Amino acid sequence: MALKEPFAADHPFMAADTFKDDVVIITGGGTGLGKAMACAFARMGAGIVIASRNADHRASGIAAVEELGGKAIGFAVDIRDPDQISAMFDEAERLLGPVTVLVNNAAGRFMAPAEDISPNGWRAVTQIVLDGTFFCSKEFHRRRLAAGGAGAILNIGATFAWTGGPGSAHSAAAKAGVINLTQTLGVEWAVDQVRVNCLAPGYFPHEDTAAHMKGDWSGEDKRAGQMPAGRVGRLQELGWSAAFLCSPFASYITGHTLVVDGANWLRHRASSAPDFVPVREWARTPRD
Repeated sequence: MALKEPFAADHPFMAADTFKDDVVIITGGGTGLGKAMACAFARMGAGIVIASRNADHRASGIAAVEELGGKAIGFAVDIRDPDQISAMFDEAERLLGPVTVLVNNAAGRFMAPAEDISPNGWRAVTQIVLDGTFFCSKEFHRRRLAAGGAGAILNIGATFAWTGGPGSAHSAAAKAGVINLTQTLGVEWAVDQVRVNCLAPGYFPHEDTAAHMKGDWSGEDKRAGQMPAGRVGRLQELGWSAAFLCSPFASYITGHTLVVDGANWLRHRASSAPDFVPVREWARTPRD
C-alpha cells in the first residue's frame, strides 16, 4: 500500500500572503523541480526571478508563474561568473525589489565512469553545482547584510552526496560540497539573520527530465515499485517543502538538509538489488 497522495497543487498550504513582501531568485527555475518551486512561491505572493542561460527555459518558468496570477521576470546568467550574478541581483532589485530568498537549484549532471570524465566535464558539473551555489549565496548574503534585513537560502542537494554512486563522481562530490556548505553557512550567517538550508529530493518525475537521465527507469509504475512509499513524489510536495524551509514558519531552522524521497535512500537494497553491473559497462552503452 502506498503513502496517501498529496493534496492538489492549488490546495491552500500556508497563507496566500506568506511571501507577499519577498522576491525569490531561483536558479534553473524554468524547468522541472525549479519551476515547481517557483510556482509554489508564486502561489503565496512572491515575486519570482527565473535565472537560466536558456531563453526557452526562462520563458517556460515565467509563463507558469503568470498562469497562476503571479509576477515573474527572467534573467540570463551563468552562475559560474560572479559579475553576472551581481548584475542579476541589480536587475531583480530594480524591477521587483530587494531579493530576500535565494534557491540554488541550477545543476549539471551526466553519467560517466570516473576515468572517462575529462577535466572540462568535471569542471562543467562542479563549477555549476558547487561554485555557482557559493557565488550566488555570497552575493545574496552581502546584500542582505548591507540592507540589515533577514533572508533565506535554499540549496538543492542529493542523497547520493552521502553514499556516492557509480557514474556520478563529479556530481556526488559537488552535491556533498553543497550539503557541507549549507552547514557551514548556516552557522556563520545565523548572526546576520540569513538562514541556509538544503533539500535533497527523491524521484519527482516531470516532463522536463532530460532524455539521457531517464534511462531504463523512467516508467512511473516501475519506479513506484522500488519506493518504500509505494509511489513517486509529486512536484507540489517538493514545492511545499521548499516554501516551508524559506518561510517564517521555519524561523529556527538553519544548516539543515531535508530529504524528501519517501524514505527511499534509507532502504536496505542488498537483498533486492539486481545483479551488479560495473559502471563502465552500462554507462558506455548507447541509449535511444
